[in-house]
Amino acid sequence: MAPDTPLQLSFASLRHGERAVGAGVLVAERLVLTCAHVVNSALGRERFTQDTPAPGDLVTLRLPHVAPARDLSARVVREMWVPPRAGAAGREPVEPGRLPYHGDLAVLELTDAPPEGAEPAPFLQHNYAGEVIALWASGNPLPTVRAVPRVSAPPWIALDVLGGAQVTEGFSGGPLWDRERQAVVGLVAAVHRAPETAAPGAQPTTMYAISVPAIEAELPALPPSAVPTARRGVQQLLTALERVLKGREAVLACEERLAARLGRPSAGPAADLDRLVGLAVSVRRGLPELLDLVRDHEPHGTREDWERLRRAARTVRPGEYLTTRQRRDLAGLLAHCSRTDPRTLLERVLPHAPELPAVTGLADAMDALEGFGSAAGAPVPPLLQGVVRIAVEERAAGPYPAEDLDAWAERVAARSGVDEAAVSQFRADVEAAAAPAPAGPAATGPRAHAPVAPRVQVELLPTATGRRFTYQIWTFADGQPHRLALVHDAEADSEQVVDDIRRVLRTEVREDPETALVEYFLPSAWLGLDVDSWESPDSDEDGPFAPGITRRVVVRTTERSRESYAGWKQRTAALPHAKHLVLDHRHTDRKVARAQLEVHRDAGTVIVCCAPHHHGTLLRQCVQAGVHTVLWHRAEHGEHIAQDLLALVDGTDHAEVPEAVRLERAKAMAEPESAGHHGRRLSLLYDAPDHRPPQLAPDAWVLTQP
Repeated sequence: MAPDTPLQLSFASLRHGERAVGAGVLVAERLVLTCAHVVNSALGRERFTQDTPAPGDLVTLRLPHVAPARDLSARVVREMWVPPRAGAAGREPVEPGRLPYHGDLAVLELTDAPPEGAEPAPFLQHNYAGEVIALWASGNPLPTVRAVPRVSAPPWIALDVLGGAQVTEGFSGGPLWDRERQAVVGLVAAVHRAPETAAPGAQPTTMYAISVPAIEAELPALPPSAVPTARRGVQQLLTALERVLKGREAVLACEERLAARLGRPSAGPAADLDRLVGLAVSVRRGLPELLDLVRDHEPHGTREDWERLRRAARTVRPGEYLTTRQRRDLAGLLAHCSRTDPRTLLERVLPHAPELPAVTGLADAMDALEGFGSAAGAPVPPLLQGVVRIAVEERAAGPYPAEDLDAWAERVAARSGVDEAAVSQFRADVEAAAAPAPAGPAATGPRAHAPVAPRVQVELLPTATGRRFTYQIWTFADGQPHRLALVHDAEADSEQVVDDIRRVLRTEVREDPETALVEYFLPSAWLGLDVDSWESPDSDEDGPFAPGITRRVVVRTTERSRESYAGWKQRTAALPHAKHLVLDHRHTDRKVARAQLEVHRDAGTVIVCCAPHHHGTLLRQCVQAGVHTVLWHRAEHGEHIAQDLLALVDGTDHAEVPEAVRLERAKAMAEPESAGHHGRRLSLLYDAPDHRPPQLAPDAWVLTQP
């Protein structure tokens, strides 16, 4: 079988007359999933029309890799029509050109059986380690687009298009295919094209796709999707089921019930234990559904038999603990939670994990925790620990949804074989730890939780000249998930960038108790941009807005490799005893600079002090070596500057460096007669340990994670 065969057997081309207008994917025998705006185009309607198509409105489509010349007809399933809307709630229409938006999903039901050979596609959640592809509406392999997921912006995934490929509207509605894992990981929804003036390869096109969790949340009536066939642990599962399902009749009844619950045809009298397990492992969340059914209808077996069955199920599908209904109920409750920070939650539930998953919301955090098994001696699994902690934290805001989260945790624990007393004891321990400390000295130690300063994160994509930009602005604050606040697709100058940052600060960020940190994410080739000295025009009563003076402004890079991440981890471990390193005119040769960084692998802060035209080379060397903090002056160099900058960071904790740099900039501005103050044109690259580096190949990270 060719690597893309499952994709080809499920790929659908939606048409308006003889023209392909978008794509879709077969998700059940007669059901095709696509974008609502693609259906609108196929029916000749305005792109973002929200009205449900009438029963008599037939959509024409083809399965180009199965029956390329055969036209098929389909109707929109009314309860699975989710038109594009501006916000997560309500039905406010989408403004043309505004990204991102919500919804934009539709399910079509074929009026006749599909051609022989058509097969529903398997689905999995995306990750950030692998390349994916997308086919154009016709299904022709020549315009195939290759891309790499870069950032999660629920409900979308943003992907960098590789190889300078052109992404047109005809890709919309099509499946995003992960070749390595052999599964659909999203639905293509929109594209941000690179400016026409950009040099070839200067910046990638950004493609947006609707994630699998968003599809499941928007379409609760959609039958569970197929998944790639599992192998590991299947024999253990068969053996464990034989101990619980007694006799052929029990197997037949269980297979029939499971098929009905999963929306799949039953094998009838031909069913046996192998077919039952094959059905469960071939459908998303099929194994939790199987265990739930067996528990309700076949209460045989000892406690040891049930534990063996649960362990086998976790071996086959380690990331699936909940049934589809349990997962949807939990997601509905989490949507009402506003006090819990998902990153902090993971740190508390998984304190000894070497690497924490990248998450963008509580639902995302729960999906991550679902994949972790209980540690030795821990009677409450990480998923339930997370839910209990959320309930305790949210209780300060009122009884809802805290009490419902408690009830959900108790119900799922009982159905999963977790001791109710263990859950109650864990809740009591969390509540005791969260209780206010008695009057006296401030709390210290691992339980103390300092608020995270608000952040405004600007992903900046410069044009070839470096004077015009497209960008996205994100916000992050303690107790709140990351949020995509603004997307600017048209080219703008630096004053417009700063003006939008000011607007986001005023409308999206609550700036207490600390001043917000502004982070510019730049490709390594553009680290020399003087973003820290940008300001807006003097156009209102407040005067010009200069973030580098009134806010802490740092530069971060969007490019890290496996090698640079290894260096980053090593320097993190050495931080308590790290020394500072100066790279000056003696180190402008790349080999010499790299050798210095290799010799001083414990250096957490590097001072770059050489002629400005060498800055780019040395900054890239520092990034490749995994250096956390690089301080440099954009204009001046010499021994006196090096000594000034060393004195600035000497004895300063790494977390305090951005504020120390901001104050130096402010002092230089406050002393206009002192033209030589080193605070003028002072710059800071800052990827310190409380800032997770951005996405790189081996780990599932996203750009916006701290």
